[in-house]
Amino acid sequence: MTMLKTILLAEDNPMDVELTLEALNEHNLANHVVVLKDGVEVMEYLNFEGEYSNRSPEPPAVLLLDIKMPRMDGIEVLRAIRDDARFKKLPIVMLTSSREEPDLKTCYELGVNAYVVKPVNFNEFIEAVKQIGIFWGILNELPMNHI
Repeated sequence: MTMLKTILLAEDNPMDVELTLEALNEHNLANHVVVLKDGVEVMEYLNFEGEYSNRSPEPPAVLLLDIKMPRMDGIEVLRAIRDDARFKKLPIVMLTSSREEPDLKTCYELGVNAYVVKPVNFNEFIEAVKQIGIFWGILNELPMNHI
């Protein structure tokens, strides 16, 4: 039996966090989800710092990353992650409301694995998150010790 890995969700909007968690739970995606409210927390999680200093060493299956966050935005996080050799293979999906072409282009230039614009419609949002969770949380195969 395959062990389900942790999904990291970097999102500062409580409503989007709630909808994302609801979508994953509604479709029986039993992966543990760690919610991080900004880019600084993402980096602390990955680097075993602060409240994450004693977390499990098991690498996450995927990082779902919003662009517009306080302290350190998603593009800054993506850049920091891809600049660190330890995290080059960590799958990152931008899950954002930004449809701006410069954001899209920058994210792909920095090595994002996928860029998903959050649908405004509730049912479409739920379906998009479900598909992301199924693919990245269950179906996608990662090399051992990818981070």
